[in-house]
Amino acid sequence: MSFWLIWGLGLAVVMVPLTLAWLWSVKITNASIVDICWGMCFVALTWWYFSQAQGDEQRKLIISSLVTIWGLRLTLYIGWRNWGKPEDFRYAEFRQRYGAERYWWFSFFQVFLLQGILALIISVTLLGAQTGAKSWNWIDYLALVVWLIGFSFEAFGDWQLSRFKANPANKGQVLRSGLWRFTRHPNYFGDSAVWWGYALFAIAAGSYWHIIGALLMTLLIIRVSGVMLLERTLVKTKPQYADYIAKTSAFLPWFPKS
Repeated sequence: MSFWLIWGLGLAVVMVPLTLAWLWSVKITNASIVDICWGMCFVALTWWYFSQAQGDEQRKLIISSLVTIWGLRLTLYIGWRNWGKPEDFRYAEFRQRYGAERYWWFSFFQVFLLQGILALIISVTLLGAQTGAKSWNWIDYLALVVWLIGFSFEAFGDWQLSRFKANPANKGQVLRSGLWRFTRHPNYFGDSAVWWGYALFAIAAGSYWHIIGALLMTLLIIRVSGVMLLERTLVKTKPQYADYIAKTSAFLPWFPKS
């Protein structure tokens, strides 16, 4: 099966669970469950690629395992974080803007299908890494190191933030310790680094242009659905956040200004 056919059929692979998730979101009137599905989209796609791609078997297995670890952690964390909470403000605003009477079907295209297409485009990095002809080499070890750094930042950043929020005394306050002392978004930085780890696997395999998936993921994190969107809200709701912005790196970890 050709690269493009494997990749194209990936849309069907990812849209089956997303369609089921959409049906459930209609039932409970909450499109936020798409966030829980995000990580698992890549788990489904990477194992589909694993079953069809003809690249180095060791690299294929390691990449698919790493994606599974990353995707499961993200799914469990978001599921735990969102459990019992109302619809995320982003989707609630869309529902109000377009009207609840038609958003039930509109959300399929605007939220669920869009997420499936984005996941498919981003996953070209994973497919490239699994189809490249080169055998395991030193760049793969570098990819493992970058992935581990990214995963650690993402997981520990989320853990530190959840502990901070669990303390009622911290309501309205800004977390400025731990990883959050060096970057305002250690979890987003970690997520991006994880994908650059996958991109290095693709480079190690000889699939150079496939890093566009990691580029797109980083762009989404920084400019679209991550840093910029979140900080617009935080500046309005947390008085101390402006000072935090002035002293702390937005994305790449660095020492805070005095």
